[in-house]
Amino acid sequence: MVAELIDGKAIALDLRTKIHDDIAQFQLKHPEFKPHLSIIQVGDRPDSNTYVKMKLKAAEEASIGCELIKLPEDISQFELLSKIEKLNNSLDVDGILVQLPLPEHIDETKITDAVLANKDVDGFGPFNVGELAKKGGEPLFLPCTPKGIMHLFEKSKIDLEGKDVVVLGRSDIVGKPIARLLTKANANVTVVHSKTPLDKLKNYLGDADIVVAAIGQPQFVKGEWLKDGVVVIDVGTNFIPDASKKSGQRMVGDVDFESVKTKASFITPVPGGVGPMTVACLLDNVVIGAKKHYKANNETPKFTNPLKLHLQKPVPSDFEISRAQQPKRITQVAEEAGILDAELEPFGFYKAKVSLDILKRLNNKVNGKYVLVTGITPTPLGEGKSTTTVGLAQALGAHLKKNVFANVRQPSMGPTFGIKGGAAGGGYSQVIPMDEFNMHVTGDIHAITMANNLLAAAIDTRMFHESTQKDGPLYRRLVPEKKGVRKFTPSMLRRLEKLGINKTDPNELTPEEITQFARLDIDPESITWRRVVDCNDRFLRGITVGQAPTEKGFTRATGFDITVASECMAILALANSLEDMRERLGKMVIGSSKAGIPITCEDIGCAGALTAC
Repeated sequence: MVAELIDGKAIALDLRTKIHDDIAQFQLKHPEFKPHLSIIQVGDRPDSNTYVKMKLKAAEEASIGCELIKLPEDISQFELLSKIEKLNNSLDVDGILVQLPLPEHIDETKITDAVLANKDVDGFGPFNVGELAKKGGEPLFLPCTPKGIMHLFEKSKIDLEGKDVVVLGRSDIVGKPIARLLTKANANVTVVHSKTPLDKLKNYLGDADIVVAAIGQPQFVKGEWLKDGVVVIDVGTNFIPDASKKSGQRMVGDVDFESVKTKASFITPVPGGVGPMTVACLLDNVVIGAKKHYKANNETPKFTNPLKLHLQKPVPSDFEISRAQQPKRITQVAEEAGILDAELEPFGFYKAKVSLDILKRLNNKVNGKYVLVTGITPTPLGEGKSTTTVGLAQALGAHLKKNVFANVRQPSMGPTFGIKGGAAGGGYSQVIPMDEFNMHVTGDIHAITMANNLLAAAIDTRMFHESTQKDGPLYRRLVPEKKGVRKFTPSMLRRLEKLGINKTDPNELTPEEITQFARLDIDPESITWRRVVDCNDRFLRGITVGQAPTEKGFTRATGFDITVASECMAILALANSLEDMRERLGKMVIGSSKAGIPITCEDIGCAGALTAC
């Protein structure tokens, strides 16, 4: 008997061709669909270089985008985990592969565990491993080599049900997962390994209908150990000396091919058997992941699980109603709404911010309808806009089964602590937990307060220094020398451009240009920028600043507004990116010079600092 070769190269090529055609077919309807694999390689091992090169070439042939992130051998574990986190959060990456082995100072388990389950195309992470081990488990990805072996069985029409299978090897990469897959295929599986006594090992192999050899020892399995007609899958990749080869060595498997091929009915060669299937199945996993990501990113979610109202009579207070209802955690709300983990920034259990990156992901989706609840004749306790908005959302969502978001503004501490009370709605139509919503939410109003008052302080400081210093010292204070070098900041370069001064070296300005640049000459009577506080304090509406002796008599009348009236608040609501916000903040006019020229936040040099707040 001479075994029939299972041609892994041909079967892998067929699978890769199918993957290529599948991508092309999918792109006919969805041209923006572009599967992408990121490979992380640490160090410069020759064997890893070879494997990575094979994967890059195969990915290119299959029309899969593939990037190699090559990192130095001495990279710290923290730095490597940070790289993985960035890839986890990237909407452009469908699969992440960490090329093993890693240097000894890095914990491989921690690294493979750090890859998100839905990008773990190697199938080595805890979720996929755990699901594979469970009865009825549903791993998102199967490990590539075991998946490739199962594909070889299928294409070679080798029946597994009821067969006695011996898996030689217990590695996490091949031995354990292939044993589980074979068990799920209703085979009778026995796992032996390097510590199994040789006589017992031979007995197990002698009774086997199918042998999967993955023990990592060259030509270990001998033909005389096996029965006639056995199916042999050789996973081994070993090198032995061979003077006839240019490299001085040749690749062999874990099976003594020459003696085994006379006993087996089917056998995989090395090379050309299991190896090509590993790469092909990696690409298949990437496409599976890419399709799932595409579907998740483009499907309209269905809000199917609204909280049930427990109505009481008489109706309790708003606070009692809020406390009586257990809210969903914000991560669950986000999941139901189709918001990805990478797009969510939780603040505790029940609040979160959503990244503006979601707008890029949903750019191809059709816009929904926007319903505006306008103001009514005001009452001492408010107009009822929030209550109406939340109630309308409840009616559309819980009763008419529409996907709906209630969009209400962040409450100000002023009305909250005044006669009006909270701004979360009321009764059974309110935002919960109402106390967290009414009290600071995610801290945006505090950030607005800090940004606004930073600019107010900068205005007074600039006026003070201009009134107490000559041009030279003032210019040196504005553009100080650091480590022997003076440089203009981006804000300063914008001001120079506004003044028509086309110079970038601070040392090249003429005395006249220094005066132009350094002196804003703000007219105190023209200043419209007031300080703000998020609290009703009527005695701050008109104040005098500069009363301290250190201010040398520089006083002026000003006052406080409520924070939500700040122009910074309006810009936060209107801006669609950090860049846009900085541009808008820089253009805010705070007053004018004594010559009537408008002075902006950019002229003060605070636009970047305000954006950072």
